[in-house]
Amino acid sequence: MMTSVVEFKDNLLAWCVVPFDARKREPEERAHMLKKLGFRHFAYDWRETDIPNFDAEIKALKRHGIDLLAWWFPLEASDPFATTILEMFKHHNVHPQLWIAFPESFPRTMEEWTKLLPLGMQMPRSEADIEKLSEEERIKFRGVLHQVIAKFNAESFKKTPQEQQELVRQEADRIRALVALAAPYGSKVALYNHNGWFGMMDNQIAIIERLNEIGVTDVGIVYNFSHARDELHDDTIDFPTIWRKIKPYVVAVNVTGTHWEGSLVYPSQGDSELGMIRTIVESGWKGPIGVIAEKGGDAEVTLRNYLIGLDWLAAEIVKPGSGGPRPFPPIH
Repeated sequence: MMTSVVEFKDNLLAWCVVPFDARKREPEERAHMLKKLGFRHFAYDWRETDIPNFDAEIKALKRHGIDLLAWWFPLEASDPFATTILEMFKHHNVHPQLWIAFPESFPRTMEEWTKLLPLGMQMPRSEADIEKLSEEERIKFRGVLHQVIAKFNAESFKKTPQEQQELVRQEADRIRALVALAAPYGSKVALYNHNGWFGMMDNQIAIIERLNEIGVTDVGIVYNFSHARDELHDDTIDFPTIWRKIKPYVVAVNVTGTHWEGSLVYPSQGDSELGMIRTIVESGWKGPIGVIAEKGGDAEVTLRNYLIGLDWLAAEIVKPGSGGPRPFPPIH
């Protein structure tokens, strides 16, 4: 059983750091910070503005002895940039997992996103452009974008068994192409539950089972507490049943507090993460445990608070009440 975060020291994973760090650390600063906090593994989440720093990021992680465990990969096998990234991995002799979070139909370009926005509203070209907006404009834009994504996710569900079967086949073919592209470079593909049809566990299992039928047997799942529920689903209602289904495929678990208010909260602040972690631990699963900096602010502060919350969960699993008071005020 898990008695302390210390037992998971070798498996601690930092995720969603780069785009959400208010300090905007450079690669060397970030790697130093991760090592200071005790992380052995890192999953790299990037935006277009980070592309010039790819090489420096990998070099800095190596200097500080941090394993590049995974790489956010919002690319199709046919995209030449996908091969460029894999060639970079080859040059540095690293083999991160490729985390696939979106379906084939997900908007990729600014033009595609703008078509989904209300008439006359333009998609900012970068996070930097969003930061240039006034606070009122920024709040309005993020609210509209949330509504657009929610609408896209709702419309991604198919209405007939035939449509469902065809979508499973299409996504399996897409993932198979990515697996074939990445295999010579030593990287494996994992499906990431980012809500919508593609993020539902039953659909990810269906895709993996279809892949197994056609001889592709090493695609995994990255399970994220932050996407355990939304307006369309709620994994927390019967997580033990869901976990039994997905456990054979799960290659990483990213932990957050779980609640309904729509903003990220630290582990120990939510209403379901303690039971979910207990289910995972008692099942004997031993993979990487991730904490995320997507909450914003100084990433070092955010990650440290996540570790504090995770340590509280660990103590509570061993003996209820032994963790003492919740380290942060709970969200009700």
